[in-house]
Amino acid sequence: MPAHTGVGGPERGYDAAKRTFGRKRHILVNAADLMLLAHVHAADLHDRLGAQHFIGRAGESEPPRLELVWADGAYAGTFARWLEAERGWRVEVLKHRDRHLWRYGLEDKPKGFQVIPRRWVVKRTFAWLSRSRRLARDYERLPETGKTMIYVAMSRTMIRRIAT
Repeated sequence: MPAHTGVGGPERGYDAAKRTFGRKRHILVNAADLMLLAHVHAADLHDRLGAQHFIGRAGESEPPRLELVWADGAYAGTFARWLEAERGWRVEVLKHRDRHLWRYGLEDKPKGFQVIPRRWVVKRTFAWLSRSRRLARDYERLPETGKTMIYVAMSRTMIRRIAT
């Protein structure tokens, strides 16, 4: 799941669907909240294509024994089939349980925020990363530097976790 950033250098783009200008960040996180891989690219590239490029470039650094990937709806369909064929990873799209039953009078309309199990893991990781002043905005000229700063910020988070 990508997060959008502002400022930055020459490799930036405009995401018309989300009306944002800048870059997107993709991360692959395990169930224990540890980041496995990160990627930064221009915002004009669709999430699905950015993730495909991200996974394709992983090469030798790919996580061992990864079998199941939880993702949101943007990664269903073509990307899920590609990932199964390319890496042998199964994609499970996380959705709201019985999200539209209220439309048909089968259930009361849900109120407020509803947690989707497993999907919040990546959102929470992005929140932890945004605590780093250097990642609050994209001040980097190159996407590679932004990616490095993601790894540095996550390393600090993991070291703090080990120390406690």
